[in-house]
Amino acid sequence: MFSDWLTSSHFIMIGLLFGFAIAHSGLAALRPRGEQLIGPRLYRVLFALVSLPFAVVLIIYFFNHRYDGLQLWQVQGVPGVMPLVWTLSGISFLFLYPATFNLLEVAAIAKPQVHLFETGIIRISRHPQMVGQVIWCLAHTLWIGTSFTLVTSIGLVLHHLFAVWHGDRRMKARYGEAFDAVKARTSVIPFLAIAQGRQTLKWDEFLRPAYLGVTLFTLGFWWAHPLLMRATSNVPW
Repeated sequence: MFSDWLTSSHFIMIGLLFGFAIAHSGLAALRPRGEQLIGPRLYRVLFALVSLPFAVVLIIYFFNHRYDGLQLWQVQGVPGVMPLVWTLSGISFLFLYPATFNLLEVAAIAKPQVHLFETGIIRISRHPQMVGQVIWCLAHTLWIGTSFTLVTSIGLVLHHLFAVWHGDRRMKARYGEAFDAVKARTSVIPFLAIAQGRQTLKWDEFLRPAYLGVTLFTLGFWWAHPLLMRATSNVPW
């Protein structure tokens, strides 16, 4: 029956995702006013203190309930599926953490600023984190195949699609015509601007220590994945 597989965890995850979206996007929208009141560094710390614990809760809850609900399909034993899922997951991390930011600013060591980028992975997509999240969701939903994972993936993708509109809106408010020019030369859909001749991919822009750091982080996360799964299973959520 419908009620047999539609567990409460589905609705809890929807609530967690909605709460995270409000907190994360809300604080991003309030950034200009917040930086005026308490300064860029302190506001970055506040943003991290709200967003990071919320994200950790989401990750742990997802890991512990990923097989809840209805098993929609089962392809884990199909040849080629595992390498495909791992490959897509690796690609997703390269988009999720595109290294187009200053890591010292992320840590609030240097003064955090909002940058208008048009280099590196931004040439592929103006919103690489959205692209990475979609790829991650496709890979994990394919592998796990449960209704809980599907609900989680839909919620994550919807949040990142909203973030595309919200991010463009904030950049337009901050940079005006300069952002319009960048927007005209880039695309949200990966490689679209390149295919249309509005953008040129320059591989030498990826030869930076920051991109190497992202690659090493991705490989490290791959190695630590089993350890992370075991650690989260000890949390009684």
